[in-house]
Amino acid sequence: GYPGGQNVAVYDQLYDYKDKLRHVLVRHEQGAIHSAQGYARAKGVPGVVLVTSGPGATNVITGVADAMIDSTPVVVIAGQVGTALLGTDAFQETDVLGMTIPITKWSYQIRRPEDIAWAVARAFFIANSGRPGPVVLDFTRDAQVGFCEFEYKKCNFIRSYIPDPMPLEADINKAVSMIDAARKPFVVFGQGVTLSGAEEQLAAFLRKGDIPAGSTLLGLSALPTSDPHYVGMVGMHGNIAANAMTQDCDLLIAVGMRFDDRVTGKTSTYARQAKIIHIDIDAAEIGKNVPVDLGILADAADVLGRLTEKIQSKTRDWGNFKQECLAVETEKVINPEIHPGKGHINMGEVVDAVASVSGEKAIVVTDVGQNQMHGARYSRFKLGRSMITSGGLGTMGFGLPAAIGAKMAVPERPVCLFLGDGGLQMTI
Repeated sequence: GYPGGQNVAVYDQLYDYKDKLRHVLVRHEQGAIHSAQGYARAKGVPGVVLVTSGPGATNVITGVADAMIDSTPVVVIAGQVGTALLGTDAFQETDVLGMTIPITKWSYQIRRPEDIAWAVARAFFIANSGRPGPVVLDFTRDAQVGFCEFEYKKCNFIRSYIPDPMPLEADINKAVSMIDAARKPFVVFGQGVTLSGAEEQLAAFLRKGDIPAGSTLLGLSALPTSDPHYVGMVGMHGNIAANAMTQDCDLLIAVGMRFDDRVTGKTSTYARQAKIIHIDIDAAEIGKNVPVDLGILADAADVLGRLTEKIQSKTRDWGNFKQECLAVETEKVINPEIHPGKGHINMGEVVDAVASVSGEKAIVVTDVGQNQMHGARYSRFKLGRSMITSGGLGTMGFGLPAAIGAKMAVPERPVCLFLGDGGLQMTI
C-alpha cells in the first residue's frame, strides 16, 4: 500500500500491529495491487491493498479490473473524504463506488465505525469464495477516526449469494452418458481447476477416461507438463495438438474456463463438430460465448470427482492423430525454437533453459507481449500455481510487481519473471 491524507489514520494504527501485519510500501498504487495479485495467485489467499482517496484510489483501478477478469481475490481498502464532504468535489474526492462497481464482486462505502467489522468480514468472504475476485471498501475519514464497540464475526453466509452451487445429479448422469459414448473426447481446462483445488481430480478423471487435455493460458500448471494426457495450450498462441484436437474431437469437456476470444477465435467455426459440456462455478459463463449441450453449474473439484466415480474406464479412439500432431510441432516449431544450433539466442531457448535449471519447479511470472506467449509456450511445470500472468486484461506493467508479490507469498520457491522493456518501464 501507499499512505496519503485520507488513509493516514489507518496507517497510524499499523504501528501497534507491526508484529502481526506486514505492510509493504510501494512507489505507486498500481504496483501495490499487481503485487497483491501476484501474492494471491501464488498463495491462494486474498491480497490486501491500502490506498488513499482520489488519485490513490484511481491508480488501483487498472489492477481491480485485471483481478476481476482473471478471478483474483484482492481486497482494496481506499481512504475517502469525510461523509459531510461527499459529493462536494472536495480535495482528492472521487466517486470510488461509481467507478468500481462494474469491475468488482462487491464495492461498499463505510460511513460509520459500527460498520467496519461487518464490512471487512463480508469483503473477505466475497473475495475468496465461489469464483474469486476483487472487493473495494471505500473508507470515509470520519469512520476511520470514530469510535464504537468492536465485535468481529466471521462471515460465511450471505442471503441470495450462493458461491458453491451443488451439481444436479441428473446433469452428472447425463455427462457420464455423453463421456462414455464419445469416441474422441477432449478436455480444455482453465484456471477454475486451480481455484477449486481440483488438480488431483482432473488428473484422475483423465486417467480413468483416457482423455487428452489442453490448457488455457491461466490454466497452465494445473496439470504437470509431463502428464501423458496433456497436449499443450489451446488458442491463437497455443500448441498444434491442443488446437487440432479441439477441432477434431466429438465431445469437448470445458472445465473452469470461459471460452474467451483468444481460445476460440471465430466462434462460428469453433469445435462445431463436437458436443460440448461446460463445467463452471459462474452461471454467467455457461453459454455466454459458445452454445453448449450441457452446462453444469458447480465447483470443478466436486464435479470431476463425481464423474470419475461413474465413467467407464476405457481406451479412446484417437488413433495416431495425437502423436502425429505432437511430432509435427516438435519438428517444425519446438526444436527450431529451443535448439536453434546457431545464431542469436531465441526467446523459447531462454524459457526452456530456465525450466531446466529450476527443475520445472519455478513460479513463472510474465508481463504482456511476446514475452508472455513464449513464457507460456516453452515453460514446463511440475507444481500447481506456477503460472502468473495477466490473461483477460493483458496489462503491461503487471509482471514486475506481480513477481515481487509472488515471491513474498512463497519465499521458498524460485520465481522467474519474463518481461519486455516496455512492461518493465511501466512499473519500475
